Formats: sequence, C-alpha cells, structure tokens
Amino acid sequence: MGPPAVARGQAGARIERTLLVVGVIALGFNLRTAITSLPPIFPELESSLRLSTATISILAATPVLCFAAVSGFAAALARRFGEERVLLAAIVALMAGLVLRAAAPSAALFPGTILAGAAIAVMNVLLSSLIKRRWPERAGFLIGLYITALSVGAIVGSVASVPLWQASGGSIAITLGWLAAPAALGALLWLPNLKNSKPAKSVARTVPAHSIRRIPVYRHALAWQVTLFMGMQSLIYYATLSWLPTILRSRGESASGAGDLLAVMGVGNLAVSLIVGVIAQRMRAQHVLVVPTALAVAAGMAGLVYAPLGSAVAWALILGAGQNAALALAIFFTAARTPNSAAAASLSAFSQAVGYLLASAGPLGAGLLHSATGSWTAPVAVLFALSGVLLVAGLLAARPLVLPADLPADVIVDGAT
Repeated sequence: MGPPAVARGQAGARIERTLLVVGVIALGFNLRTAITSLPPIFPELESSLRLSTATISILAATPVLCFAAVSGFAAALARRFGEERVLLAAIVALMAGLVLRAAAPSAALFPGTILAGAAIAVMNVLLSSLIKRRWPERAGFLIGLYITALSVGAIVGSVASVPLWQASGGSIAITLGWLAAPAALGALLWLPNLKNSKPAKSVARTVPAHSIRRIPVYRHALAWQVTLFMGMQSLIYYATLSWLPTILRSRGESASGAGDLLAVMGVGNLAVSLIVGVIAQRMRAQHVLVVPTALAVAAGMAGLVYAPLGSAVAWALILGAGQNAALALAIFFTAARTPNSAAAASLSAFSQAVGYLLASAGPLGAGLLHSATGSWTAPVAVLFALSGVLLVAGLLAARPLVLPADLPADVIVDGAT
C-alpha cells in the first residue's frame, strides 16, 4: 500500500473516530435527562395528577427497576443485531417513551417512563463494551467523555423542570416533552456509526462443540465485587437524586432552589467526569481512587442533610463529585476486569442487571421508610451505612484482576445472559 493509500486510510480512521466520539457524546447526554427532570417537580406532579406519596416513590424507582429488568438482555441483542444498531433502536425508543409520557401523563406517565428506562438500560450496558471494541487504547478518555455528557444532561434535566413548569402554567406536556428533542438529535448523530455494526458470530459455528465449557460470569467472585460496587453507587445516587429536592424543601429551601442544588450536584459530577477514567486506566490498581470517592459521597450527603443551608452548594459539589467518580469507576471496572469486548458486554450486563436490582431499593425504600417514620432520619442513616459497603466493594473491585481469558469470548457472554 503506497503513501496516498495510507494517508486515505488514516484520514478515514480519524473521521470514523470523530463520528464515534460525537455519537457517544450524543447518546450519553440523553442517559439521565428523563430521570433528573422528575424529582424537582415531584410535589407538583403529586398534586396535579393526584398521586400518593407511595405512588411517587414507585415512580422514582421505576427507571432503576427497568435497568435491572432489561440490562441482562442487552448483550444478547448486541450479539444478534450488532451494538450500533441496538443503540440506535434504544435512542429511538427513549424518544418514544418521552413523547408518550408527556402527551398523556394521566394514563402514560408510568408506561412512558418504563419505555424510556428500558431504552436507557440498553445504552448503559452497551456503550462501555462498544467503547472497548471500537477504541480500546483510549477507553478511559471515551468513558470520560461519555460520563461528562451524561452529567451535562443530568444538569439540564434537573435545572429546567421547575422554570418550565412555572413558565408554562403547570404544563406537564411542555415540562417533560421537550426532552424528546435531544433524543431525536442523538439518533441522527448516531446514524453514521451504523456502518460499523456487525453481529457477533455464534460460538457453535466457530468452536467445536466438545471444546465449549460454559462458565457463567456469576460464578466469579470478581464479577460480584464489580456488581456490588455498581449496585451501591447506583442505589445511593438514585436515592439522593429522587429525594434530595424533597428533603431540601422540607428544610426550608424553595422549589427552584432545591432544583438548582440538584443541578449543582451535577456540576460536581462534571468536575471529575473527564479525569477519573483516564487516571484509572493509568493505574494497575485503583484503590487510591476508591477511598476518596466513598468519603466524598458520605460527606456530601451529611452536609446536605445536616449542615446549614447556606453551605449546601459546597456539599452538593462534593456529593456530585463523589457520585460521578463512583460511576466512572464502576463503568471502568466492567471494561478493565475483562479480557475482551464480548466479556466486557457480559460483565456490564450482569453487573447492571443485578446492581440496578439492588439500586431500586434506594428511591423506593427511602420513600417508603420516610412515609412510615415521618422523618428522613432513618433513610439517611441507611444510606450512610451503604456508603461503607460501597467502600469495601470498591476496594475489592479495584484489585488488578481479570476474568478468565482461556475460553472463547462468547462463552463468557453466554454465561451472563
């Protein structure tokens, strides 16, 4: 191959990677907007739609329950249709769910949220494995961009809800429906990546039957350690995301101020989103990142719940930084603790299916415990205890270990799905 052909090949690779980066950012932005847009207006939804506190608690837990129910199917869908095609279908489904719940909130608030949550679950699982397959040498950088876009979307979703509600005279269609627009844009920006979509080959066609031994991922202690870390960081995140505005309003903060503090938490997310994955990839073990992450989560929660409201901005920044560092590490572990992209999809699917099942107890349990006790003391105490579990699981997952690589990649995938 002569120099002109080499140059064309390099230019083509640069264009392909640019399209990948743009697509990952576009999908990442949409991963939290549908979720963070609800908590700031929970009291308004409760009043407008005549929902009980228990129903609001179930609504808060619905996306996480969808993550748990759907995550385990994502790797199988990717093997059958290709990651890029499945991701396109997911972002389109997200858009449909957002339109549905905004257009008919009385009847479709839950169905629309379920559809949106299922779509997000698929994207949660497949983006990390796609990154490992498409650009493994810059996986930390791409994960950082993905988490940054996710954080920006979370900020926009939380900060826009109360002003839109007030400006529209309490219109649910406007307050929630606008979120379909960035989802539609994300679908358009992802389209160029479809040319790289290739369904995985079946193991049965490429490996003699007698040589296949199924070793499910869940039989490996390392997979459970990564999963527990994923579950604890998600549980704490979604519990605080769902109920922090309500807690702050019960302490005397205004509705718009509580929503703004949720957005400040998102700014704290941004402060670490680009650097944690990159730093983690340069380390053989990540213990030095896990300890300050868990401490920041616990300290941020304590400050927001017990410290004077005048210092809430600082505590929200600390909590947000800790939460996003934990998320970045959880995603990094699913890639770093696996020998190949297929195994990464497997571990990602398993850790998110089980982890989000654990996490669903966060918003649901906190809300029901508050209803039962009439106070936020017990729910917050439980969250503090679970931040200790987060620390222990993180220290175990941070060890420089990798799942077995002596078997065909799809055997590992089959074990998880």
